[in-house]
Amino acid sequence: MPGLLLFCNFAGAAEPSKEYQVKAVFLYNFAQFAEWPPNSFETKDSPVVICTLGNNPFGDFLKDTVRNEVVRGRPLKVEHHQRVEEIKTCHILYIGQSEADRLEQDLNVLKGKPVLTVSDIESAAVRGLMIRLVTQSNKIRIRVNLEEAKAAGLNLSSKLLRAADIVRGEKK
Repeated sequence: MPGLLLFCNFAGAAEPSKEYQVKAVFLYNFAQFAEWPPNSFETKDSPVVICTLGNNPFGDFLKDTVRNEVVRGRPLKVEHHQRVEEIKTCHILYIGQSEADRLEQDLNVLKGKPVLTVSDIESAAVRGLMIRLVTQSNKIRIRVNLEEAKAAGLNLSSKLLRAADIVRGEKK
């Protein structure tokens, strides 16, 4: 099992695709360091489904990253969706920048479902997202809203949490 990549430097990357290559690896690592309730899967060998919502900034990088990979005996599968209502099965959902204005509505549709939500949208973790990817000084760091993950029945590994900034959601 590959080690946990939590801080990755992409200095010198002229095109945004380099950044999203790194973020694709983060999504793969999240599949390794998150646990879903057993009823999140139809069968014991159902795939871990990684979805993107909105514009897909990964191109083929995400599919290439998880191709032929297996996590806890489950293959990985990638799906792309334009609307959150289209999603049937999803375990990790990357919410693209194109969804920034609809973030709260998208998260409301997913409320209580065991879907690990990830994005790089500004302030997304305090707005109810579970993991925000933050780029600082050409490095990607993670901010985790542990309350939201627990509310969805997800268990995040201590290895992941040690490298994360833990944030709280906005008080309503």
